[in-house]
Amino acid sequence: MSVFKNPFFIVSCILFWINQYLEKVEGIFIPYIHEYLDDLLAMPVVLGLTLQIFRWFHSQGNAFVFTIPQIAIAVIYFSLIFEVILPMRSDVYTRDWWDILFYAVGAAGFYFLINRKKKH
Repeated sequence: MSVFKNPFFIVSCILFWINQYLEKVEGIFIPYIHEYLDDLLAMPVVLGLTLQIFRWFHSQGNAFVFTIPQIAIAVIYFSLIFEVILPMRSDVYTRDWWDILFYAVGAAGFYFLINRKKKH
């Protein structure tokens, strides 16, 4: 199945867009959702887009999936960038160790619900 047709990917993208719209356009900040929803959805959205691009170019096509170590590296990368490096360099970013948990939960959702080979 194309990643773009995966219901979990679609819902993740829609929720991310709605949250960004509410925050950036309407100025509505819902507690806990404002703090953690983007972190929860980051891995399904980013890894989902990346997986689809890989499938377009990789010889395995829709059979291509990311391995657990590759997904773990993505979580570590996001954690280092957004929870360590950027908060040290900018006041715009806030270090929140709970975000790492939400990156990991989102990555698990990606692994089990999006990162699947095409069924014949």
